[in-house]
Amino acid sequence: MPRESYQSKLDSLEDDVLYMGEVVLDRLRDTLVALENKDEETADRIITTDEEVNQLYLDIEKECIDLFALQQPVAGDLRFIAASFKIITDLERVGDLATNLGQYTKDAERDAFPEVDIQEIGAQTIEMIEDALDAYSEWDTEACYAVAARDDEVDEKCGRASEIVVRDLLETEHDADIETVMNDVSRLLLTIRDLERVGDHGVNIAARALYMIENDDELIR
Repeated sequence: MPRESYQSKLDSLEDDVLYMGEVVLDRLRDTLVALENKDEETADRIITTDEEVNQLYLDIEKECIDLFALQQPVAGDLRFIAASFKIITDLERVGDLATNLGQYTKDAERDAFPEVDIQEIGAQTIEMIEDALDAYSEWDTEACYAVAARDDEVDEKCGRASEIVVRDLLETEHDADIETVMNDVSRLLLTIRDLERVGDHGVNIAARALYMIENDDELIR
């Protein structure tokens, strides 16, 4: 019976990590739609409900601490619990980035830089988080490496997008006043930066999953 209880607690931890991941991904998806449509109501909801993600983090953190303290796990179980704790830390930070994006939506004053495809970058970073969580739940080493490999493509897209924004600022005469233009530039560069960070957190999750599965820290950075 004690062993069954212990295993049920491990199963519950995995379920809770995956649930937190879905909550965070839903927030990220919603904030990208808000950015696309300049939907301030959705942006406000994302900003004001950030506490839900923080509370999930604290609840799961307590699960991990209790398992460490009361069960004294070893080997694979120890790596699983440690990886789970690290993964929820990354998920909490992705939730913070979604909140940032919600604020950028509220700050947007006009359409600018249509040649920068924020939605494409955002969709790719969401897929990285999704695939990293799948790798964690399915103990899939190939998926871990695949997520890490895609990070270079996201970084390249973010770099090109930032270059477009800066070049446009330097080379184009704008109808709006300079303060409005600078606000648009700043907001878009921050959006690009934060989406790139979402991708980085996807790699972190994949790295922790790989460590959990194979005791391999190759992807940890």
